[in-house]
Amino acid sequence: MEQAIQSENYKIQKPENWASDINDAQLIEYIKESEFSQKQADEGRDYCYFLDKIYYTNDNQNSEYACLAYTLNEPANLERASVVDVVLEENETYVIHRISVLRDGVLVDKIPDTKIKTLDSENQSSGGVLSSNKKVNITIKDLRLYDILIMEDSRIKVFTERDFLRKEFSKYVWVGPDTYWAYGKYKFTFKNDRERTIAYKKTFFRDEDGNVLEPEVNYLKKGEKYVIEEENYINFVDSNREVSAYIDFATDANWNELSNYIAPIYDTIFEKSSLPEFAPDLVAKLDKIDNKDEQLQFAIEYVQNHINYIYNADEMNGHKPQEPGVTYENKQGDCKAKSVLLKVILDYIGVDSSMALVNFNVDFYMKYYLPSLLTFNHVIVKINYNGQSYFTDVTLRDEFGLIENRSFIFFMHYLEVKPNLELQINPPHRFPYYAVDEKSEVIVENNVGKLKLTTIYKGNRANSMRRYFKKTNKREIIDSWNNFLFYTLNYNNDRNGTDLRHIFKDAAIEIISDDKKLNEFKIEYKTTIENAYYTDEKKNRFLMYFDPNITKNNARDFMHKDIAFWHNFDSERYEIKLLTDQKIDTTEKYTVQESTISNPYFDYSSRKKITKNGGTIWIDFKPLINLEIPEKDFEDFRNAHHEVADSNSGIGIDIIEQGFMNLMKFNFNKLVK
Repeated sequence: MEQAIQSENYKIQKPENWASDINDAQLIEYIKESEFSQKQADEGRDYCYFLDKIYYTNDNQNSEYACLAYTLNEPANLERASVVDVVLEENETYVIHRISVLRDGVLVDKIPDTKIKTLDSENQSSGGVLSSNKKVNITIKDLRLYDILIMEDSRIKVFTERDFLRKEFSKYVWVGPDTYWAYGKYKFTFKNDRERTIAYKKTFFRDEDGNVLEPEVNYLKKGEKYVIEEENYINFVDSNREVSAYIDFATDANWNELSNYIAPIYDTIFEKSSLPEFAPDLVAKLDKIDNKDEQLQFAIEYVQNHINYIYNADEMNGHKPQEPGVTYENKQGDCKAKSVLLKVILDYIGVDSSMALVNFNVDFYMKYYLPSLLTFNHVIVKINYNGQSYFTDVTLRDEFGLIENRSFIFFMHYLEVKPNLELQINPPHRFPYYAVDEKSEVIVENNVGKLKLTTIYKGNRANSMRRYFKKTNKREIIDSWNNFLFYTLNYNNDRNGTDLRHIFKDAAIEIISDDKKLNEFKIEYKTTIENAYYTDEKKNRFLMYFDPNITKNNARDFMHKDIAFWHNFDSERYEIKLLTDQKIDTTEKYTVQESTISNPYFDYSSRKKITKNGGTIWIDFKPLINLEIPEKDFEDFRNAHHEVADSNSGIGIDIIEQGFMNLMKFNFNKLVK
């Protein structure tokens, strides 16, 4: 070895008594060729001869053990195997038991060729992420193509005082293995050595025909284990359309018990926190605001903008929040700390609020998971005001508006931090305003078009657009709008490959207004287009404006067997006006076509006014959002969006060319259509 492999973060030793004990002779016996392994080689795939994985938990530690042997027949896999990074939490140790290769039938110990470094895992610190995690970098010299690599190691996480939640509760999710690998033998074992019973729930397992089986719940008492064993195994899950089978292991508990466990932890903080005592200057500012709406807005934006968000991974692993006085004095804190401070401020101004535990990343799975506080990774604030409930995430930046105009957070499941509560559902929502309210006007004279686009963004859209304009170069913004209009005006079909700056030569975009209370952001885009008409291969001219954002292609193209479509579209309104100095076909089907769609999940209408020289369309889209579309309703929902896409997302007009012969040609074409 190039250095002694021993430190507080990693070491080399035999496996613990709860792990497997495999000697060299057994290893060689496990690594043998078969028809199954040969088939994988013939298909050009690497192959895992065996994988033995164990998860062990007791009241003082969580540990994982793995022993596996796999081929290095692909250069990419050889490269990945030569340098490995293992990220460790605080007080977690990486233990190497064996690093070997089977080369030409001979077992070769590679630990002497292994170099190990320990680094601080601080790659995200500039974004306000603080962690005492360590990264163990393992470099193995002289691995060769067609070696069989054998790795045997463990990760042992011993709980500290701040891991009180993980001492009390266990949570682990086993997920079906990577679909790339074929396994000669696959074994997974969960060992419970805790005093409390652990429940496990098998979800999205399938029968021989691929149908999802009903979830199955069983229990493991102290000293019991659960084992999965497979031979000649490939995980055939279709990851693009199916959810991989998984097993959720969690300390047996119900949501009511868990809410009663967590609520007193927060109540203790609130009971000893007095805003006038630790923040008299902030109280003075609040007292000067005599409008309750504005007072509430000030409170939210103060915590949002004046308290720096620091994500401390070690602190977040527990659920004890920082005291609000400390957060206020230090002007920084994690999501718990910022949310607690906001609640203390809201308590002072007489606005009812509470903490809400969420995990946006696994929101879909919440209804399948076993109850566990360790499922949650984020805290937000639920505010009850004027008969409505609002959710506020004060870790976000550049969020504005009175409470009813602020961002809407799309999620479904949360646990409110109060006693005797169950997991709750954030109900479906209809926006009381249009998130996009846009007027487009294209006026063409002598083949030259003047285009003006005026857009008012509100709510989530206002916040995101405000951020975009703040952080993005002006030329880049204009290019983005140019690209959007290139497709909207159908120029991609008659001048594809043309530099957009040559088409929209004098394009300009400006911020017209920015109302931070209404949370309205208004912009205006203008340009001149020298050749405004789209011309087809038969030299027929058209003026077209079909906004691709109106057609929700992700709804039309959605294909998944297990996950329901998550409906999170914005409420939108459009007025599109096309005017020309040419005569148009006022009877053309798609020019005059209107639509009214009344679906349980959205209302959509398009109304038109057509004159001899142009037309105007008014589009209104009002969705019911923040819900999953049930499978029984989805095809009707999809078909409704197909109807929107069938020339109901804009307007097009056909130009009738001047002259008698052109008129005769036009009338003839109409007859033979």
